[in-house]
Amino acid sequence: MKILADAHIPYLRGVAEQFGEVEYLPGNQFTRDAITEKDALIVRTVTHFGEEILSGSRVKLICSATIGFDHIDTAWCDAHGVAWRTAPGCNAASVEQYVTASLLYLAEKYPFDLKEKTIGIVGVGNVGSKVGAACRKLGMRVLLNDPPRQEREGAGLFVDIGTIQREADIITFHTPLTKTGEHKTHHLADDRFLESVEKKPFIINAARGGITDNQALKKAIHTGNIAGVVIDCWENEPEIDRELLRMAHIATPHIAGYSADGKWTATKMSLENLNRFFNIGIEEPQYQEIAIPSEPVIDLQEITPEYQLPHAVWHTYNPLTETTALKSSPEKFYWFRSNYPLRREYPAYRILHTHATVLNTLLSLGFREK
Repeated sequence: MKILADAHIPYLRGVAEQFGEVEYLPGNQFTRDAITEKDALIVRTVTHFGEEILSGSRVKLICSATIGFDHIDTAWCDAHGVAWRTAPGCNAASVEQYVTASLLYLAEKYPFDLKEKTIGIVGVGNVGSKVGAACRKLGMRVLLNDPPRQEREGAGLFVDIGTIQREADIITFHTPLTKTGEHKTHHLADDRFLESVEKKPFIINAARGGITDNQALKKAIHTGNIAGVVIDCWENEPEIDRELLRMAHIATPHIAGYSADGKWTATKMSLENLNRFFNIGIEEPQYQEIAIPSEPVIDLQEITPEYQLPHAVWHTYNPLTETTALKSSPEKFYWFRSNYPLRREYPAYRILHTHATVLNTLLSLGFREK
């Protein structure tokens, strides 16, 4: 079996070879000619896979090491016998880490107490659920909006979008990107949406770029309808809006889900999908180990109790590092994303000398005691 794999997918090289003959290329070099003789593709979101690239090839399976699938023309694939698989939930904890770090940054910069704030979460799948759980641990009031889930499960857990527009101090999006249907999400945060918010909220997009409308965001910032934006996912990546980049409080190159833990899980899920689909029969594949952090112990002895929580979270991930880099060199968006130094999630770290008022919160987030 012949496999073409994205060269920038970590923990894959030397492992995928257990399943077949593997060629590696950067994602932006996946062309019609490159894939035509391949049986399976292991991909990220860099290239769109539809008729223009798949027609005439012998590809039978696309494994995407991502949770989303808007880079795959699923209707065309379904109609032409090309199976596709994703890795749902693989990076939920990583995106939660990103959102938590960003919330703590906003709380320090402006300054406010997160326990006095309401966050509206639009899209409550694997990621949105994880973000909601973390926000409750931070003491926030959490509003959940997910019309498809509400239709299936009833209104008990959910509120309508109007409630979020009225009551949320922060609104974060975690939906897939859909352009058709009753609950389409393309440009969900448009002029009409942002003109209807009442509490001048911060807007966070760590889902898909097209969910928020660039022009609407800039207008809402200029008019003061919103307090500001945290953007990881951009319209028209990698050609991102430079004006919006300058205006954003946190601006990162689509790396919210790029933890080592999440990437390792996505790679494992992709290979499991490959193994099952082709009935290869490898019962115990060998996987790479995840490197331990360079500073796995977080000593909080010299940190005052009120700063121990942000200090610990920012030790694992500080979004200002990528913000500074991207604002300095926006033309390197794709390079930053492809050469990102993968971070570890909370369980890889042990905390020491934690104040009693903070300990339970840190442990509930996933940190471990020394």
